[in-house]
Amino acid sequence: MDVRLPKIGDSADSGTVVSILVKPGEVITAGQTVIELEQEKAVAPIPSSAAGTVAEIRVREGDKISVGAVILTLTAAAGAAAPAAGPAKTAPAAASRPARRPEPMDDDDDEPLPADEADGGPTPGASPSVRKVARELGIPLNRVTGSGNGGRVLITDLARYIARLERAVARAGRYADEPKGLSFAAVSTDFSVFGPVVSEPLSELRKIIAARMVENSVTLAHVTQFDEADLTRIEALRKQFKAAYEKAGTRLTPTPFIIKALVSALKRHPRFNSSVNEVAQTLVLKQYYHIGIAVDTDAGLLVPVLRDADKKSLLQLAQELSAIAEKARDRKVGAEDMKGGTFTISNQGAIGGGHFTPIINKPESAILGIGKTQLKPVVTAEGKIEARPMMPITVSYDHRIIDGGSAARFTVDLVKALQEFPESEVSL
Repeated sequence: MDVRLPKIGDSADSGTVVSILVKPGEVITAGQTVIELEQEKAVAPIPSSAAGTVAEIRVREGDKISVGAVILTLTAAAGAAAPAAGPAKTAPAAASRPARRPEPMDDDDDEPLPADEADGGPTPGASPSVRKVARELGIPLNRVTGSGNGGRVLITDLARYIARLERAVARAGRYADEPKGLSFAAVSTDFSVFGPVVSEPLSELRKIIAARMVENSVTLAHVTQFDEADLTRIEALRKQFKAAYEKAGTRLTPTPFIIKALVSALKRHPRFNSSVNEVAQTLVLKQYYHIGIAVDTDAGLLVPVLRDADKKSLLQLAQELSAIAEKARDRKVGAEDMKGGTFTISNQGAIGGGHFTPIINKPESAILGIGKTQLKPVVTAEGKIEARPMMPITVSYDHRIIDGGSAARFTVDLVKALQEFPESEVSL
């Protein structure tokens, strides 16, 4: 039998083979990992759907494969029962349902909508909010193929259906006089004519990062707010509790303090913890605080999510930060580990540099950039000049939903939370 690539997630339908963990002649069990597949920014283990002996491996490392592709071929394990002969029975429920051609889910599918889909099939399941959006947009749900459990229609399915309609209309020439958006032809330049060069292929991860960064930078209205925070108070607390945290098995770095201060500022300014629903044209104000932590790895930038940061102690944050950073650098974070973030921190302090302008991690509405803390002369409230550890901070925000005044107030509150950090949050 053939072992094929299964559906891994709601959005990922292809990936690149990064490692093959079995060899021809090896006896494997059902559920055993046979390859590792890079999908988006995560490396996922792919299990075998059956037990048997590996007869042939049908993929190579570096191959890009899609759902349904044959990974390997098995022969039956010794003693395995042969499949029973006889006609297959059709479930009555399945026989009673009229067949409906599934709508392609690929965003790059430019085929026109088939005429025989006009009537659609039976109305699929959907949540009340999705039904409301579909009703307001005039979309019959029986024309949309759902990607949720049991074929339920999700809000992303509606967006994909609308995009497909727009492409079909554009091909018909109705938008001939309107701009088609940003579209640039690929240009091949022979740089070797100017001097020696070395070429290396772009990894799948680097291609994904590039596409996401371009999309985020052109679809969001980026504005960046700059400031500095005096970390005198935090550095004193770190020195005071350093030994206690090391005894508890973790290092006390500035990042847990930053997360705590950030959450307090987000609670006062909920638009910074929100997302725009571009289909329903609504602003979603989130009541949870899942903080994305940008991690610099050899393969590229990964952003695992630290969940429910508002419910965790400083010790728990320090321990979890260490664990997720290690997982990211070892490429052990899964796709689910990088979903659901409400706000992202990009901390370059350990590397160096000052202010920079981070790109918002869509669909979030803002991102915090941290530079290296350095001693600088500061005029105190008493009029004295003292050397203080000053940390550069930048807040990039989506100007579609956040105004400059709101960004300034958010930054002021964040700086205040850092400079007046309570000792009670640190003590064990």
